[in-house]
Amino acid sequence: MASKRYLHSIDLFGILAIVIPFSVYLMTLAPSVTFFDSGEFITAIYSLGSAHSPGYPTFINYVKPFTYLPFGSIAFRVNMATAFSSAFACYAVYLLVLRLLEGEKMADDFDAGISLFYVKITALSAALTFAVSARLWLQSNHDKPYPLVSFLAAMVFILLLRWRDHYRLDDECPSCVYLGAFLCGLAFGAHQTIVLLLPAYAFLILSMNWRLIMRLKELILAIGFAVLGFSIHLHLPIRATTNPLLNWGDPKSYTQFMWHLLRKGYPVEKPDRGWTLLWAQLNAFNIPYEFTSVGLLILIIGVFAYFKKRRDEVLAYLIAMLSFFLVIVGLFNTPDDFIFLTEEFFTPLYLLSAVFIGLGLFYLLKKAASVIPANHLRSLPVRTLALLVLLALPITVCALHYVENDQHENYVAYDYATNTLRSLPPRAVYYTWGDSGAFPLWYLQGVERMREDLDLLHTPHLVFKWYLDAFPDVFRNSVLRTIPYETQSPDSTLKLSIAELIQRRPVFIDFSTRYSVQLENFSLIQRGICYQVVQATSALTPPDLSPWSLYTIRGVRGDLFFRDLDTSKAILIYATSHLESGETLLRLRRVGEGLTELRIAEALAPELSAQISQITRSYGL
Repeated sequence: MASKRYLHSIDLFGILAIVIPFSVYLMTLAPSVTFFDSGEFITAIYSLGSAHSPGYPTFINYVKPFTYLPFGSIAFRVNMATAFSSAFACYAVYLLVLRLLEGEKMADDFDAGISLFYVKITALSAALTFAVSARLWLQSNHDKPYPLVSFLAAMVFILLLRWRDHYRLDDECPSCVYLGAFLCGLAFGAHQTIVLLLPAYAFLILSMNWRLIMRLKELILAIGFAVLGFSIHLHLPIRATTNPLLNWGDPKSYTQFMWHLLRKGYPVEKPDRGWTLLWAQLNAFNIPYEFTSVGLLILIIGVFAYFKKRRDEVLAYLIAMLSFFLVIVGLFNTPDDFIFLTEEFFTPLYLLSAVFIGLGLFYLLKKAASVIPANHLRSLPVRTLALLVLLALPITVCALHYVENDQHENYVAYDYATNTLRSLPPRAVYYTWGDSGAFPLWYLQGVERMREDLDLLHTPHLVFKWYLDAFPDVFRNSVLRTIPYETQSPDSTLKLSIAELIQRRPVFIDFSTRYSVQLENFSLIQRGICYQVVQATSALTPPDLSPWSLYTIRGVRGDLFFRDLDTSKAILIYATSHLESGETLLRLRRVGEGLTELRIAEALAPELSAQISQITRSYGL
């Protein structure tokens, strides 16, 4: 009997709200390091160090246990951790829909059990719709902190809704508020966007009784619990004292800790905002793209249909939306080139949007039920049909976003980084420019222990003393230490550093540096996708083609399902490097080799065809 009661207590739909998203994410999971922040995050997690500002200690400590799994690379295990947090964020959508539809019935003559079935399949549909939304799905396939933030943010909403239910019954449950405050502090260590939800949280409390703000004892306790959650940031200075593999900002001192926490290392220049830029910034939050136009319509129906019954919850959602727009669009005023970064910040809002899509679906379900005989609605075929109809939205959203999010064969960043390492001679110094060019290298060298004889230097960081300290053998007596970082530019520090090292070590730069900085006093010798820096010479030096035979290039010749921004750039770098080699060889009258290089370039990037044709015509070919 006990076992039967236990089985009846299991919420099958709740389990599916976790298992289905997690299974989808595993099928499309990136197998290794990807571009952008991936390599840096993995290196920080592996070494329990500090990632880029503000450090992300909650995310790092959450993911670290997954690195002990007995299968896959460290990168794959970290990616799995993100998929796991995303699946639980979907489960949070399920729980929120259940909470908001609590007590709802399909009709007056329906028993609670049958109505609960329809509520649960609606909640499952909302959870799965969120699971396959473009933003969450993309974040779930590799290491990202935003799904974890979204899950914690949703749990705070659930706690506050529970507190409101108790308050209505004159049975206050302050522990819900205290736990919610603790989770807010903890979530701050995953990403600072949790702050943008505080106005919505405060409204959910004060809308019950605005005089609650006068309760100083409870307010102080809530702040204390928030500080306790925030104390996860002690990870940063404590671990910095051990000099971990990745120690961004070296936050062991109070000054460096605050520099790190407040993101002082980032540019502060704001662009002049016109209507075009404003529209692009607003469009970073794009519900029709995430959930389709039908999803947007159902969301609006949910907001209006439940405004009277769930007014405060609807207003909290609108307040959260306003808060996000005022800060992310208004205050940040992000330049056009970096708007793609702010798109990820809206993930918690998409979670709440999915909840109201669930409310809209249930409202439409009730309307449909009102014209169907009650005995039919209780039958298994009709209940099965209702489930299939409700799953139509997540299935549609999944079909729209599957191709762009299927990364199970995405080795482009891994191959690009390993190919770079294969291009370099022993003890070389290699300067990179840009996150996607540097971070996969950090992962390969620091975590997978490839080419530990090299010094991999990220040019934009050469202005910071904490970064120079990480390379004592290279910068122990460098002139860069004597120049205040406020007066330096990456260009000037790069040239000074090269001048110091070129007599002692082989010096190389990456493709981005090659086309970002004019090295007037030096000559460049192409070596695959890398360039060796040598003393200036007037002679035209032929490219070294030997690294190409060492390269592994998977997914670059058209067999990759998706093409994100950085992947496309990597493919273009391969192609342009072949093009440059081909043009140099033609200038040296090595026509056959030059044409071969140009044909490879055109095969990799057909968009270069016009440029290649112009080159061949200029040589009479």
